[in-house]
Amino acid sequence: MRVFCKTLSAIGTALAAMLALPACAQDDAGFQAFLGQLRVQARAQGVSEATLNAVMPTLTLNQRVIDLDRKQPGNPASTAVPPFAPYRIAHVDAQRISRGRSAYQAQRWRLKKIEEETGVPESIMVAIWGNETNYGVVMGGFDLPRALASLAYEGRRRDLFTDEFIGALKMIDRGVPRAKLVGSWAGATGGPQFLPSVYNRLARDGDGDGRADIWTSDADTLASIGNYFANAGWRPGQPWGFAVNVPAGFDRSQIVNRTLSPRCPRVFQRHSGWKTMAEWRALGIASQTRAWPGDSVLATLIEPDGPGNTAYLLTGNYRVILDYNCSNFYALSVGLLSDAVSQ
Repeated sequence: MRVFCKTLSAIGTALAAMLALPACAQDDAGFQAFLGQLRVQARAQGVSEATLNAVMPTLTLNQRVIDLDRKQPGNPASTAVPPFAPYRIAHVDAQRISRGRSAYQAQRWRLKKIEEETGVPESIMVAIWGNETNYGVVMGGFDLPRALASLAYEGRRRDLFTDEFIGALKMIDRGVPRAKLVGSWAGATGGPQFLPSVYNRLARDGDGDGRADIWTSDADTLASIGNYFANAGWRPGQPWGFAVNVPAGFDRSQIVNRTLSPRCPRVFQRHSGWKTMAEWRALGIASQTRAWPGDSVLATLIEPDGPGNTAYLLTGNYRVILDYNCSNFYALSVGLLSDAVSQ
């Protein structure tokens, strides 16, 4: 009994001492213990001891990325969707279009080759580059291994960030210098803003030097974007979509989408059901800007600013843009920027 009481007393003293520590010290201690778990998982997935020994001792908790992650909106179903027009004005602006046209013309010889190999339009690759990093200007300054380990420790999306942290270590094993592993607080890096797992699967050498350097090589950045889109199922010869007018008095009950998407349901529930181009024309939909694709091409309709404003017919290639970033506003702005830079 006396031994048991002494044990309880010792535990109580240790607990009191722990509670007396500043929260940051507790977090740092917990983080360092968690790194031991990450090391075991990384080793089990084939990461070399050399990389583990070089990286793990350098890591400290980054509370800033945890705070940024916690500020991300939860997007409850009751939240109203804002209009698209302000987003379009900010993201398909004159400066981005002008810079995009310059990049497009400067890279035409290279883009033409990538399009021939992948089927992905030159202007789509440029528009992704422009939306992600303003053509390589803004790529983020967070140390990726530290940020990803911190986000994995926080735990809200532990499996995701653990996998991406291990992916970053595998990049180092492949020869990517640690100094290049900087990017957004959430782990995206380089001109295409690839997560480590995406880099390891899809990054490509576009200039023939044997490396996929998406940080300093425009050729590698564009080749990697093209490879991503080809891998995601881009259909050559089809547009992403185009602006249309919906006639007054249009009966929207006849185009309701009755299929629930397991991925990004709030994004896809804004789309109509699928119809062919011939069927859309028969319903009175009129193109604003371009000739119609083939009659059998399937498309959905979206009215991002509500009835009475510009709407868009969206082909299967629009879904490929959503695979890159599952946001209607993002995908629409990529498509519109692509159209603008190629003019």
